[in-house]
Order: sequence, then structure tokens, then C-alpha cells
Amino acid sequence: MQASRSTYEPDTQPSQSSGAQEHYAQQPPQHIKDGHILNSAVSNGSVQASTNPSSGAASPVARPQMPSRKGSGTEKSAHEKPPATVAPPKSSSKSTPAPNQRYVVGPDYQGGHEHHLKSSRRQEKLMDMFRGLILGKKPEHPEGDLSLVSSWVDNLKQEKDSLAADRKAAIEKKFGSMAPASTLIEKYGKCQEIVGRGAFGIVRISHKKLADGMGEKLYAVKEFRRRPEENEKKYSKRLTAEFCISSSLRHPNVIHTLDLLKDAKGDYCEVMEFCAGGDLYTLVLAAGKLEVQEADCFFKQMMRGVEYMHEMGVAHRDLKPENLLLTTHGGLKITDFGNGECFRMAWESDAHMVSGLCGSAPYISPEEYVNKEFDARAVDVWACGVIYMAMRTGRHLWRVAKKDDDEFYARYLDGRRDEEGYGPIESLHRARCRNVIYSILDPNPTRRITASQVLKSEWGREIKLCKAGEEGL
Repeated sequence: MQASRSTYEPDTQPSQSSGAQEHYAQQPPQHIKDGHILNSAVSNGSVQASTNPSSGAASPVARPQMPSRKGSGTEKSAHEKPPATVAPPKSSSKSTPAPNQRYVVGPDYQGGHEHHLKSSRRQEKLMDMFRGLILGKKPEHPEGDLSLVSSWVDNLKQEKDSLAADRKAAIEKKFGSMAPASTLIEKYGKCQEIVGRGAFGIVRISHKKLADGMGEKLYAVKEFRRRPEENEKKYSKRLTAEFCISSSLRHPNVIHTLDLLKDAKGDYCEVMEFCAGGDLYTLVLAAGKLEVQEADCFFKQMMRGVEYMHEMGVAHRDLKPENLLLTTHGGLKITDFGNGECFRMAWESDAHMVSGLCGSAPYISPEEYVNKEFDARAVDVWACGVIYMAMRTGRHLWRVAKKDDDEFYARYLDGRRDEEGYGPIESLHRARCRNVIYSILDPNPTRRITASQVLKSEWGREIKLCKAGEEGL
């Protein structure tokens, strides 16, 4: 038996575990649980976020060497499908992507690739997939289902329950309060189609006509509903706390929050930049899984945003694909700070521990279930590792990171101690990538790699960002 994996040294090259891989491939698939608002928001070029945040994270600490494996190999191309990409002809500088081509590669593109995502609304994408399932056979979701589709079906049920409440609120808003929300409408235009829906609110697109009358600017407006147990004071405190966190962050990979005001009914509305590419969850669900370079680009953008938040003393605590918005050019932006924590004030040097369980089950770190207090930064990093594996495999690694409650997580812990490793992670194409993922998903939070260390690792440094990812376009 080998020591537990805790290093991200690039020179270690573990071998492919065919047995573990086959066992994983036979798992029944599960899905992403959505307990929060699904923002489908967007950047249209007029809102510029500042770039290159200062680096204040701690330097990497010395870590024990990861045990080497028999038959190691740096590349695992046998397990990689040919990329679904189109390379531009060498004779031309840049070619137009083929129809329905979401991702193209070529030496003339910054970072070697570009993303071309559809700008259709998130709800439209999901309903198209839903109709496809209905016209085919009815999906069955066995009890160990780890595919993304299973949680999507759960989300549809939740949205159906909230739809009745939304209709009732709309009627009350129309007949109970005839005074227009002049400030909201004058500043950001009229709220129209719904692009996201959650347990305690919805997200609409507001259309603001430009002064010259030649077009319009779009914003995402998150309309908060009061929770049943909340009085006015608690309601106001919750929303202003979220706004204070989100509005203080300015980074290309963090959503730009613009304003907080009330509508005609008296409900608070948070105004943000709109991301027309939808969210990462919908993209992975539609694609099945992402290509290597495509997933790496999104992963590095996410880690840059997380590193910046942690340097600012903020932890997200609910990172998941639904809360990662995309522009049509492939820029990724972290959104929804409803569970955000300020773990260090501007005048403090040490981080506070946090407590309480929150987030969606497949992305919650193991220490949240067993420790009274824990480091919120390590919680975010763990979620990033689960998200990367969801992008690469199209499914969750486990339902919940509790050994006694989830057989897949128990297998992962066993795989970390076995010289052949854990099948899903062993299937990744490069040793340095696998080692970083093992270090991100270290069950011991004190050994877990930080966001800054991920970006400084050999794998992190070699990932090339597209232009949109680099500049937040």
C-alpha cells in the first residue's frame, strides 16, 4: 500500500488503472443539484473589469513526493477522444468557425484557441434538451446516478414549484401596485424574459435603449423574494450583505455587480452585467463533456477568479457549474455570492475560520461534515477540483463526500492509497494535471493545495487562456 497522495509534483507519472477506470465507467450516471438562483448573465463589452489583480497569496509549501507508479506515462492519448474542434487553414490567418462549432483551435488565436458559444437563453437550451428526451425514451435515474442529467430533472421539479409563486407575485405586482419602478426602469430599462430561476428569486434580462436609439444594452436583474421565515430587517440584511461582497470585487473572472435597488413591489433587485453564453452547467450538459484545452481554459479562468477573491478576503462557498457564467467568446465569470463569507477584513492579516454547511452536495468538501470550523478557502478549492472533473467526464465524482454514505467517495479514498490510483483521475491526459487534481481533492484541508499554488504549478502555468478569458470579454 502506498502513502496518501498529497503532492502536485509534475515529474511523477502514475499509470492508468484499467480496472478502476472500467469500474467507474459502469457507474450509473448523477446530476448537479441546484439550490440557488441560476443566473444566465453577461458581458457585452461596455462594462470593463480591471485586470491582473495583485498577487498576495502565500508561496507553496514543501510537500512530500507522490509515490511513483508502475508503467507510468506522461500522455494518455488512448483515453482521450479526438477534439471536436476545427483548426484554421495554415494558409489563412483566422477562419470562420463551422456552424454549431463551439470551440476552434489554431496558432493564430491568442492562447491557441477561441470559444464560440450560442447566445440563446439558458431556459431555451434546457427546454430543447428536455423535448429531445421526451421525444425519445423517458429518462430513468437509478439510485447511484452521478450524471449531470439527474440533477437537472430535480431542478425542473423545483422550478415547477416556484413557477406558481412567480405567477402569483406577477399578478399582485400588476394589480396591487400600479406605481412604476421608475428608478430601475430609467437606469436599466424594462425587465423582460426570465433567464434563471431559484428557490428565492428569479433572474430577468433588462433592456435599456441606447441614447442614440440605434440599439440596446442588456443587464441581468436578480429579483429577490423574501424567505418565509424572514422579516423585513433580516431580508434587507441578507441582500445588502451579498451586494456588499459582490460589488466590491472587480476582476475579469468575477461578475460585475452594478446596483441594488427596489422595484415597484418593494422587492430588492441586484443589477449585474449580462453573460449571453449561459452558464458552464448548461454547456457541459449539452456537450456531454468538454475537450481538454477547452476545459483547461475554463478551469484556469475559474482559479484566477478564486485566487483574486481569496486575496480580497472573500470566499464564495457555493462554487458549482451553475454559478460560473460564460460570455459568447468564452470568458468565465463567477457569480452568486449569496453564501459568500468575509474571512479576513482589510486591516487583518490572519484568516478567520468559518462554520456551517452550505452549497450543493457533490461540491461540498468533506471537512464541512465533520469539523465545527474550517478554512473557507480550502472549501472553494475543493469545489474547483470537482468542477474540473465534471467538465472532463460529464458527471460527478460522487453524490456526497462522506465515506460512510457514498460508495463512490469511499472508492476515491481507497484509490488515493492504491498504487494504481483512482480511475476517473487516472484517465486525465497528463501526469502534472493528475497530480494537481489529487492535491486539490486532498481530504485533509491542511494539506490541500491553494488557488495560488494551482496557478503556480507546472500544469497551471502551461494552460493557455483565450483572449476572452485573459481580458474578461
